[in-house]
Amino acid sequence: MSSSSSEPESNILTLKSADNDEFQVEASIAVQSTTIKNMVEDGYTDIPLVNISSEVLIKILDYLKKHAENSGCSEEELNEFDNEFVKMSIKKMSLFVYAASFLHIPGLTSLLCQTIADKIKNKSVNAVRRIFEIINDYTPEEEAEVRAEHDWAHEGELDDTVEEDDEVRDENDGESDDNETPDDETGEN
Repeated sequence: MSSSSSEPESNILTLKSADNDEFQVEASIAVQSTTIKNMVEDGYTDIPLVNISSEVLIKILDYLKKHAENSGCSEEELNEFDNEFVKMSIKKMSLFVYAASFLHIPGLTSLLCQTIADKIKNKSVNAVRRIFEIINDYTPEEEAEVRAEHDWAHEGELDDTVEEDDEVRDENDGESDDNETPDDETGEN
């Protein structure tokens, strides 16, 4: 079934993004993704990734190339690359988490999730709600009860700020979306 003329072709995979863009990638790079590896093992060379945009796929492919065994990068170079890779808003990073999870790239998923965790560490409940677009559906009484039950989570100095890039924005007008929930519903004054 394999001939010497088809071997070089089998080393190149075509990944098709949700935007219908096609990317030619060496199999040795792409199979760092368990999802792609399984498809290659099933005989696929054209791989549709219908839930991953071109923008996200390009950056993930850069990550895979840099983290390939034969990239020749030192630990320090990889750490620098990773630090640059995650310089994006939490909202954008969430798209990468979904893609890395779908593609089953554990190292990338861990990097992204740890970065998000670091960004929300010591944030107030209200800041986290704004970052992740979580609507407060507690009544003031219910919220007071939850705060009393989990008092430890509200101790110390909590940061109520949200970085501009991480704040939820309405795509139509670019305005901040934090006025969607009135102060009296969040328990703030």
